[in-house]
Amino acid sequence: MSNTEFPDGPPPFEDPFRGEDVEQRIYGTILQTREPTAASAIAKQVDCDPKTARKYLSWFADLGIVTPHDGHPTTYERNNAYFEWRRINRLAAEYSIEELQQRVQELTTRIEEYEDTYDAAMPAAVDAVATAEASDNRTIDDIYSDLGDWATAREERTRYERARQQRAGAKSE
Repeated sequence: MSNTEFPDGPPPFEDPFRGEDVEQRIYGTILQTREPTAASAIAKQVDCDPKTARKYLSWFADLGIVTPHDGHPTTYERNNAYFEWRRINRLAAEYSIEELQQRVQELTTRIEEYEDTYDAAMPAAVDAVATAEASDNRTIDDIYSDLGDWATAREERTRYERARQQRAGAKSE
């Protein structure tokens, strides 16, 4: 099925940035990159000149979006800290201190329930296989699902708490 059959639908997975400008295609490629990559490889992936890719990657590096790694050639990788900072700023802007605090409390309750259920302080301390074997009604998939949700809740609580602190600091200034 071609994308022309569904003009308002998403582009094919193989080419999710087709039709966007070069800057957007490079940005989108960086979002998907998980290891240092040369500008020439990014240029090839987004179908642009390597000089153009280097120009945008240098600009993204100045903004903190990517981290350049010296070498020959210079490689670039996504700066996860930038995206974490951006997410926290967005939460601080979108929610009130009270809403952020309420979400922190909800997540803390969920985390405490997992801690009680698994008698552990964190998901990594749980042996999922042993726990499933000792359980009469919980499959290993159930346990892995809980552990994933627990880990996500811990990460999310940290983000919301940082956003709450940021919002509280901005309010007191």
